[in-house]
Amino acid sequence: MTTTEPARSREQRKQDVLDRLAEDDDLWVATASADGEPCLVPLSFVWDQDTLLMCTRRTNPTARNLTPAGQVRVTLGHTRDVVLIEGTAEPVEGTDLAPESADAFAAKLNGWDPRNRTPWVYLRITPRAVKAWREENELAERDLMRDGDWLV
Repeated sequence: MTTTEPARSREQRKQDVLDRLAEDDDLWVATASADGEPCLVPLSFVWDQDTLLMCTRRTNPTARNLTPAGQVRVTLGHTRDVVLIEGTAEPVEGTDLAPESADAFAAKLNGWDPRNRTPWVYLRITPRAVKAWREENELAERDLMRDGDWLV
């Protein structure tokens, strides 16, 4: 089923992406192990200081796959409203996370606060590329960020 809605401007798409980053609770995180084994998991997140902040057990494949390259791809939305973010992720120990960031994470996750739980590690993703589209008519201008800089 295709929509007859007109394509959104890049400016509107950027605003829609920022709204989703502020309001959505979960996203899909894709990583790969050193030998190429893919891993795709949903994680809760908070948009914090122009980065994505999430948390997982340090023994989970998502955390293990981030060393050393840290390349990650995350998506928000469904197939008719895609936000695709490629970035670099770094693990951050709870004791090393700025209190404001840890507080923002706990507030968004209804009080769940892993900063003093050693089995858990935060993952901070710095976006390098952001793409957003709903239908074929938005594919041509889907790039909203490149090399860490917003294009709009």
